[in-house]
Amino acid sequence: MSDPAGEADAPDGTADGDEDAASPIGGLESPVAALCDRVGDPATAAVVLIVVGSLLLRTVQLGGRIFHWDEGRVGYWILRFDATGEFFYRPIIHGPFLPVVNNVLFDFIGASDFAARLPVAVVGGLLPLVALLLRHRLRGREQVALALLLAVDPLLVYYGRFMRGDVLVGSFALGAFALAVYAIDTRRTLPLFGSATLLALGFSAKENALVYLACFLGAGFLLLDHRLVRTARRTGSPLDAAVGEAVALRHFLDDWTAGARTRRRIAALVRERDLGAPWAPEAGFLGHLAIWIPIGAAGVAATFLGVVAFFYAPRPELWNALGLGNLMSGAPTPDASVGSVWYEATWGAGEKFWSTWASGTHSGHPYVPYLWDILETLAYGSGVLVVLALVGFFADGYGETRGTRPLVAYATYWGAASAVGYPVATDIQAPWAAVHIVLPLAIPAAVGLAEVGDSLRGGFASGDAVTAALAGLVIVSALGGVVAPNVDYWNSASADDKQVLQWAQPENEYKTALRDAAAVARDNEGTDVLWIGTSTSRGTRLYVSEEASVDRMPPGGPSWHSRLPTPWYLERAGANVTSSPPEARFDGLPSAEEMPPVVIAKPSDAEELEPRLDGYQSREYAFRLWTERIVVFIDEDALADARE
Repeated sequence: MSDPAGEADAPDGTADGDEDAASPIGGLESPVAALCDRVGDPATAAVVLIVVGSLLLRTVQLGGRIFHWDEGRVGYWILRFDATGEFFYRPIIHGPFLPVVNNVLFDFIGASDFAARLPVAVVGGLLPLVALLLRHRLRGREQVALALLLAVDPLLVYYGRFMRGDVLVGSFALGAFALAVYAIDTRRTLPLFGSATLLALGFSAKENALVYLACFLGAGFLLLDHRLVRTARRTGSPLDAAVGEAVALRHFLDDWTAGARTRRRIAALVRERDLGAPWAPEAGFLGHLAIWIPIGAAGVAATFLGVVAFFYAPRPELWNALGLGNLMSGAPTPDASVGSVWYEATWGAGEKFWSTWASGTHSGHPYVPYLWDILETLAYGSGVLVVLALVGFFADGYGETRGTRPLVAYATYWGAASAVGYPVATDIQAPWAAVHIVLPLAIPAAVGLAEVGDSLRGGFASGDAVTAALAGLVIVSALGGVVAPNVDYWNSASADDKQVLQWAQPENEYKTALRDAAAVARDNEGTDVLWIGTSTSRGTRLYVSEEASVDRMPPGGPSWHSRLPTPWYLERAGANVTSSPPEARFDGLPSAEEMPPVVIAKPSDAEELEPRLDGYQSREYAFRLWTERIVVFIDEDALADARE
């Protein structure tokens, strides 16, 4: 992550001069010039403009795609949290960040597909700002290229418009890493507290933040080993290499603490006791480290644990422990101690995580199919970025006499480890896992994009038509490889895009039926929706024996989850829902006079249902992109009244 021995390996992007003002692919010069006078740096101005575009790309028509199965599940429990004030960590729906944040957000702007996805869109949209934190490690063009790739990569865009924790945890982890690098480069301690906060937010978004920690440590070990081997080859002695690293670390810490008041004060006290003490500077240095390393470490750890505990703490117990129960819930609630809440938010949450995810009950799948699935997603969703990452890694290693820069090598090792590890870490074949590979590879990809841009400009400047043509062809291909998928995946719910979309996604047209069902439910008295339970080769579907069981987590059975994402839309409408058991079949249905205005069933039951639903219109939709379908019957008179 760092290179204490050699700042020469870390080009300062702020010192490249006017040649770095241009975008790596051109086209940003005019808006950059407009901002340059205000911010004082062309690269920074370009990154700011890219962030604006990134936010727009993720928020425009954000509610256009119907909720995915996972979005519907988490969204429903956020609505119940909002209604009851009760929330506790359940590992199966991952971290509490989205429930806690969206519960507040819904109170301000209302519950909707747009509002539910907005936190992910905003965090993903701001992600290109990490390029500015790496300014001491990347040249100006490379900063702009990194921001651009993080803004427009199709996989990051699609899942940046999706209410899941993957883009959140990935963005927070990358931001934490960048802040740590910035702290090292600027010799400042305060950014480490920001890094701890972002890492804690990552843990609150999804538990695979642990995988990021493993990748950080693994990539750091490989980078250190790389440096030791390189030095040992030069000196002919592994011991000399180890001693050299220790000396480099000493110089790095000496530079970090230079001018610190504590260090100066300790040195002055030593001189007061012994006027001729030649070791006073060393005493000041060691004394400063002895005091501030424990204090700093404790502060960073407390920051991390405080943020984690806030999100993982059960509600309303947290507010009760803080004496805010009546204010937050509006009604008296049972007492809770700070100690019990702290235990549940830390050790208790850890035990739940271990028993659900780390115990091995969700693993044991074959490796190769999962690896192939992730590689296929990378090829279709982020193929341009992966190719540029390879270009950047080799260009950085072979194009510079000093060898690959530590940051580029570290990010490449991190991305490679993620590619190897995530087929093991993930419990289902899900394309969103590829996000965690794309994020670190964006750094070498930025180097590759800047290198191609340099080749294009150099070819034109020198009259080398072949180089210019090849570089231009690469840039045009990259543009096509980014623009076309983004246009295609924008709000896609089509099986044609199955390499990037996850299978539990309904088609968008189903949302029309849900809007009509919600409108009918708002005007209807009594039961609004009847689910027709059925038995399939995969078990009971659509039936819940006790509908009141879905008022709090976990839901009763046997098959509430088979209705998702529909409960999210019906709960928002305040619909009164019931279901018929599979064994009752059609003889157990309500009479025509008592039949709810909305009936939902599997296609296999629709043919027998239709004669019993006189005056109902029937609509069939893809309920899962390539495995299931659903039929919605809506009373035409009730719908007409609702529309009026």
